Amino acid sequence: MNLRDLAGQLGCEIAGNADLDITGVAGMEHAGPSELTFLANPKYAPKVKNSRAGAILASSPIPHLPTLVSENPYVDFARALALFYQPPKPAPGIHPLAWVADSARIGEGASIGPFVAIGEHVRIGRGAVLHPHVVIYEGAEIGDDFTAHAHVSVREHCRIGHRVILQNGVVVGGDGFGFAKRADGTHYKIVQSGVTVVEDDVEIQSLSSIDRATVGETRVKRGAKVDSLVQVGHASVVGEDNIICAQTGLAGSSILGKNVLLAGQVGISGHLTIHDDVVVYAQSGIGGDIPSGARMSGSPAFAANEWLRAVTAFQKLAGIQKTVRELQRRLDELEKRG
Repeated sequence: MNLRDLAGQLGCEIAGNADLDITGVAGMEHAGPSELTFLANPKYAPKVKNSRAGAILASSPIPHLPTLVSENPYVDFARALALFYQPPKPAPGIHPLAWVADSARIGEGASIGPFVAIGEHVRIGRGAVLHPHVVIYEGAEIGDDFTAHAHVSVREHCRIGHRVILQNGVVVGGDGFGFAKRADGTHYKIVQSGVTVVEDDVEIQSLSSIDRATVGETRVKRGAKVDSLVQVGHASVVGEDNIICAQTGLAGSSILGKNVLLAGQVGISGHLTIHDDVVVYAQSGIGGDIPSGARMSGSPAFAANEWLRAVTAFQKLAGIQKTVRELQRRLDELEKRG
């Protein structure tokens, strides 16, 4: 594909040789003379002069390098990547080693792989791809263009929307962690009678668990992206277009608004609300409600700008302590003299 054709498909303007043939896309440090790369963050601009890439996606023309001028180079790079690579998609049909209950209803164009098990009264929409060893429990309802990679489990009566992707080992609707303590100290299991609801255009990465509610529902709203090794506790709500990064844990009844970003290893204590547009930085611990637009860091978390000042001071505490002790010694000597 030449650069002119690529620009047309991406809706970008061209600065430089429009006839250059592009055979693929790659990162700036690895791209070759026939490959397209991108510059989305200005701090990486010095690396451009050392790149061997044939062309670049950027927000403005790059001297001596054919440029696709884009309003959002990162998004257009992702779109270009999709033009050159599509993951293999199994052929439609039900593999003879799959088991599908007689009462289940599977939409047209579905691909059901070997050792898949689909329970009674399940409903799955058009164009679904279920890779080997996926298990769909009784009564689950799933929309169109669903993709479940190997070893995904969708538990009983859970509901999943359209264009949802579940990566390997995801569990949707596993039991919430609920136990009542008896007088003798033993624990009585509380039946988890609720469901998990996953709305349209959600992707959940490998080995993450979205627990079902004790009563009512746990919900992951439209467009949310959940990274690997994340646990969402019972009756929680993950808001629209949230980004939940790896090793984050939400205790039960955590409510997240729209466009919340939780970086890696964030802990949420539960029974709280994090409002719209909040960013929580890595390894933070949240123990109370957070207002809209806040930036939080630390454990326990507080305003990120204050945390940066505090952590800078923390590194100097040993020296400060030594100074205070010396000042105290001098003060003691002065008092003895006086």
